[in-house]
Amino acid sequence: QAPLVESGGGLVQPGGSLRLSCAVSRSPFWAYDMAWYRQTPRTQRELVASVTAGGIENYEESVKGRFRISRDNAKNTMYLEMSSLQPEDTAVYYCNRRSESRWWAWAQGTQVTVSS
Repeated sequence: QAPLVESGGGLVQPGGSLRLSCAVSRSPFWAYDMAWYRQTPRTQRELVASVTAGGIENYEESVKGRFRISRDNAKNTMYLEMSSLQPEDTAVYYCNRRSESRWWAWAQGTQVTVSS
């Protein structure tokens, strides 16, 4: 079973909102520092937001105040709530562990397109 499954992407107008979900099949999920990443055809994969096992959140500067990362350890699921979306947020969004040395195999991601 793939360790990660992202969902929730779609087409949204500028200023709109989306909530992404990341289902994790590895255990114990509660012990993992997790993160959301995004990538476009022109950019390398970049870290967007992370949340530690203890719930400490960190955000890339351009999404601060607009995105919120959260986790539900009972459901082995992580979320990314995105608001005030802008065209520059258009990307494929992926989830994985926070530490590069601990990454699992990447899933297909979920496409987010912000366009009028």
